[in-house]
Amino acid sequence: MGLSLTENAASHIASYLGERGKGLGIRLAVKTTGCSGLMYVLEPVDEPQPEDLKFDSKGIDVYVDPKSLIYLDGTEMDYVKQGLNEGFEFKNPNQSGECGCGESFTV
Repeated sequence: MGLSLTENAASHIASYLGERGKGLGIRLAVKTTGCSGLMYVLEPVDEPQPEDLKFDSKGIDVYVDPKSLIYLDGTEMDYVKQGLNEGFEFKNPNQSGECGCGESFTV
């Protein structure tokens, strides 16, 4: 299945990488934290790791390590603006719940 980006997410990432002046794409990973157990982590990729899996979505390379892919496979990443708030949202078919503040999730 892999990972996918919406047009809004791809546009935001392309703009960010352009302003940054470097970067091959973005890394999406999960780490153990929070009250529900897992948290999404995003960072720019200047040099891929040998074990990284690469997914191209709307012209953006998204890198994922194999351990994170277990939790992220099939996820669609969106960038949403609602009033004064804006940020990435994840539509993850593996997610079974999340904490009340929305910072962490469980599968």
